Amino acid sequence: MPDDREDLISLALRAWEPVFPLTEQAVSPFVYRAFYPDGWRARQRADISAVLDEEPENIDVAFSGSQVAGWVCTRLHPEDRMGEVYVLAVDPDLQRRGIGRALLEHSTRRAKSAGMSMVMVETGDDPGHEPARRAYEADGFERWPVARYFKDLSGH
Repeated sequence: MPDDREDLISLALRAWEPVFPLTEQAVSPFVYRAFYPDGWRARQRADISAVLDEEPENIDVAFSGSQVAGWVCTRLHPEDRMGEVYVLAVDPDLQRRGIGRALLEHSTRRAKSAGMSMVMVETGDDPGHEPARRAYEADGFERWPVARYFKDLSGH
C-alpha cells in the first residue's frame, strides 16, 4: 500500500475534479466554506490520507495492467451488522468500463463474508454526485431518506 499511496490520492482527486464544482454551485456558500475552507482538494487530500494511513486493511485496489485503476475502502460496523462503502474512486480515464461496479461488488462481498447483513454507501444529492447515485441504484442500493440542515451562525 505505501508504494501506491500517492497514486491512490491522486486518482481520487482526479475522479472528484468534476464533482466538487457542481457541489459548490448547489449548496449554500457558508456550508461549502465551512467544509472546505482551504478548498475541496486540501480537505479531500487530508481525509483520504487519513483513511489510507489509519485503515490500510480496509482498502482494496483495482489495477489495469500495472496502472492503478480504482480503489475502495470498506468499513465494517458490527454493532449494526452493516458494511460501509466509505470511499470509492475510479481513474477518470478508465471510468464507464465496469471498474467501479467491480469494486462495489468486491466491497459488498467483503461485508457479507464478514457476517454483515447489509451494506451502505453515502453520496451527495447535488448534480455532481448524480452519476454515483445512478450507479448505486443500478446495483440495488435503496435510498434512505435523510434530511440534514445547516444554519449560518457567522452573522448572528
